Amino acid sequence: MSKHPDPIPAREEGDLAERAYRYILDRILRGVWPLGAEINRRKIAADLGVSVLPVSEALQRLEQELLVESGRRVGTRIRIPTPQEIRGFCIVREALETQAARLFAERASATERRDIVSLAAEVDRLYEENAEHPEQATEASLHQLRLSHRNFHLRIADGSSCPYLRQQIEKNQHLVFNSFYDKLFGARRLPKNWHVSMAESVASGHVDDADQATRKHVRHHLEEIMYRLEPYLSLDHGRISLDHGRISLDHGRISLDHGRITTDRLAP
Repeated sequence: MSKHPDPIPAREEGDLAERAYRYILDRILRGVWPLGAEINRRKIAADLGVSVLPVSEALQRLEQELLVESGRRVGTRIRIPTPQEIRGFCIVREALETQAARLFAERASATERRDIVSLAAEVDRLYEENAEHPEQATEASLHQLRLSHRNFHLRIADGSSCPYLRQQIEKNQHLVFNSFYDKLFGARRLPKNWHVSMAESVASGHVDDADQATRKHVRHHLEEIMYRLEPYLSLDHGRISLDHGRISLDHGRISLDHGRITTDRLAP
């Protein structure tokens, strides 16, 4: 009898890697592991009751998706994007989601059109509640709001009847909808019926209206982010770094204050 166990079947090994991927991704999106946090793959393997191999495969996948990064001196950690990269994520988002909106306008069923407007109204309600009572906001409630918001955009992608486009939008949303932005924005007060107005245009059946409404929606999000990060946009090689709970950049500073991120300039 062989002293070595039989190798894990390819499907089972793949399932374990997928499980590890979902486990790590969930903690990144929830902010359980903040930007710059080191990832201990042996601990993850122990928590999941698997070997290190599927965890390593999951981390390679997450590195390709720009959510983690590895280095000889720093090991593996949650990737900290530069302001320029954040701008890039939002530009790609505009390209993907406007195409999804155009296809939705052409292909969505009557039920999908009604549902997307109803879902938009729910997202607007949650944002309004959060803005009205910011003192009641918790990490859990902000995460739930973010999930509802993300689901709204993914439902538009579903209505495009293009699974590959939907998959790419979901990957992009991992980069633009996470706990970092909860801290950056705090309690956001959006324009009245912000998502409903977009949904009505997308559901109207008019392709150009759907395109224009979605571009306006996505660009507003980008402008908000760039405004908050404005102190850092002039830096060519700046990188955000973590120092005792403070998120900082070479000549600017992002500091944590009661769960929100605020910005102020430092002299060069």
